[in-house]
Order: sequence, then structure tokens, then C-alpha cells
Amino acid sequence: MSINDALAGLVVLDFSQVGAGPTCGMLLGDLGADVIKVEAPGGDIGRKLGPPWQNGESVVSMSFNRNKRSIAIDLKHPAGPKLARRLAAAADVVLESFRPGVMDRLGIGYAALREIHPRLVFCSVSAYGQTGPWRDKPGVDGIVQAVSGLMSNIGEEDSPPMKVQVPAADMTTGFLAFGAVLAALRVRDLTGQGQHLDVSLYNSALMLQQSALASYLASGEKPVRSGSAAPYSAPNEAYPTRDGWIMIAAYHEDRWKALCEVLGDPPLATDPRFATNPQRVANRKALTAELSTRLAAHGTLEWQERFETADIICAPIAGYDMVMDSPQLAHNGVLVETRNVDAGVVRMPGAAFGDRDAQSRVRRGPPAIGEHSREILGQFGVAAGDIDALLATGVVQQRKDKQ
Repeated sequence: MSINDALAGLVVLDFSQVGAGPTCGMLLGDLGADVIKVEAPGGDIGRKLGPPWQNGESVVSMSFNRNKRSIAIDLKHPAGPKLARRLAAAADVVLESFRPGVMDRLGIGYAALREIHPRLVFCSVSAYGQTGPWRDKPGVDGIVQAVSGLMSNIGEEDSPPMKVQVPAADMTTGFLAFGAVLAALRVRDLTGQGQHLDVSLYNSALMLQQSALASYLASGEKPVRSGSAAPYSAPNEAYPTRDGWIMIAAYHEDRWKALCEVLGDPPLATDPRFATNPQRVANRKALTAELSTRLAAHGTLEWQERFETADIICAPIAGYDMVMDSPQLAHNGVLVETRNVDAGVVRMPGAAFGDRDAQSRVRRGPPAIGEHSREILGQFGVAAGDIDALLATGVVQQRKDKQ
């Protein structure tokens, strides 16, 4: 049995939206779980994020939602929460990312569902957590990057605040929620009891800054924004070459000496300003000037070849076009191809769990809103006549040409 089927037979109701919760649900689906995306008739709000669009569909949203089926339920209709409760009673995991208290007010929070299903693993994803002084504050990836201190670390010393341009807080939260759900399922297998998991973007963003926050707690000194440079080692940053940029990590003493040899200036290694890593960090500006002058003699790829021959860790600063041409990318099989009924073929990074089998984990493309409503209700034992009534009253919606 491969890990592709590790979660086969598990049913996950994914009420979450945008990035963090859907990432968790997607990863559970990659390992074989039956993930049912429960969304409003208008769809997950993440479906409105763009550009880019592919045949009118949000590429951003689709990138978080492979290996799921969609049922559209109007939770504002009196019958909506009742139906959701029926589905949850037969599920193994519930994911949700409403503001704290919303699921409780709908009658489908953990306390209510635990009464009818004590084995349920219920994972709440929120901006700041289910308790505490900020529990009711709204928050999204960029806001949490700001308030968690992450943005204070990014950019050059005199540049305005900057954020990580991928949704780092969302993605980290999704990965951590995924691990927490797997652990809770293991506990359930051992004890027979489910539990409520409280996973927040805020805590996840703090965990993402492990080394930086640990350094601040030890020294009391705020980090200085240093662009691509690591604050604790040098040379360990991007340097300009004749035709581009190259990232060099040559801060161990043997590699520092080897770097100076390749640059044709062995005495630089023993320059009093640069003889040890702490001295190089303290004199980073002078070091950058010295290295940049020497690196201007050749292009990035020529330096890369020379450095790698000397076992110096380095890499060109690759744009996505260069990434797509990478032989390692082709070898690893990270990119997968899937299909959405409206958008057509959609490509994205797959679940690359240390092997080259990501494509085999793609069982379904990202669903259209309500694409599987009738199918899902039938799976949960709702009679055909009752399904028709739910569709007729608008409690549930089915993608029009799929009815």
C-alpha cells in the first residue's frame, strides 16, 4: 500500500475558504481522503481572486482545491445547517475557516457535533485563534505577515515594508493543519475520541520565523532588514555578476577560503575584516563591495560552474521561466496536470512527498461550484425525491448542466 491511499475511506467536509484551510483539505485528498468542499451557492470567496483567470476560473483558487468534490449549500437557509449536520455526522474530519463562533451559531460547531459524533476530528482555521483578545479580528495572509513581525524582516534596510509575495502565512498554516489533523486521527484510532484543533495564521507565521524570533529572544535586538542576506552568516546572499545575479552560501571557513581561491584572490580570506564569520557579518557592506567587484568579471552561469567545481554552494537567481527549464524539476515530477470542467487543463505543483509520484495522487481536478451536489447527497443516503426538493428550494445548488 502506498501513501497515496493512506487515508482512503476517510471523509472530510471542507467548509474552509481561500488558502489555508483548503490547502489542508487538498493535502488530505492527495493521500486518498474523500474531500467534500462545502461552499455557498456563490462559491468559496477564493474563487474571486485573480488575475490570472483561465476560462473565467480563478487559477489561484484552483491551485488549492484539487482532489475535492463540491456541494453548494446555503447555510443561511434554515434547512442548510440541518443538512450540513447530517453530512458531518457521517464524516471523519470537518475543516472550517469561519470567524470564531460562526459554526456554533449555525448549530454545526464542534460542541454540537461532538454530541452526535464523538469520534469527529474538527479543525478550525482562523486568523488569530478561537480564544484570546484578537479572536474576533478578521485577518488574511498579508495582514498576518504584518502583525506577526514577518514583514519587518523583509527588504533592504531603507526600503518600505514588504511581504512575501506567495501567501506564506496561508500555506504554512495549511501544512501545519494537515499535520495536526493526521495526528488527531492517530489519537482517535488509539482512543476512539475526536478533538477540536485550533490552528491560526498568527501562530503559524510565528512558527515560520523560528530562527529569527529565537535570535531576538536571546539578544533583545530587532533584526536588521538585509535583503537576500542571512543575518547570521556571510557570504550568504545574492551578488551581481556581469549578466545577472547569483546566490552564494560560502560562510563555512573552508568554503570561504575556496571562494577566495576561485575569485583569484586568496589573501582576501585572511583580511582582518573577513577572517571569521562574525567578522564578515559585522563588515557585510565591505564584503559585498569586494565580492561584487570580482564577480562582475564573468556571467552567472560561468561562476556557477566554477563554484560548483570547488564545492561552493551557489545557485542562479531563477525566474519562473528558468525554473520551468530546470532538469531537476523535470526529474522530480513536482508539476502535475489536472482538469477543471470549465477551465480545462490546469497545471500546478503537486503533493511532492519526497518521491516522483505526485501525478498519481491527482484523482480529481478542482471542482466547479456545486459540481457534485447530487452525487454527494446520494452518497450520504438522501433520497432522490428529497434531493430534488433541496435543489428546488435552493438549499442546495447543482452546477446547471450537471443536473
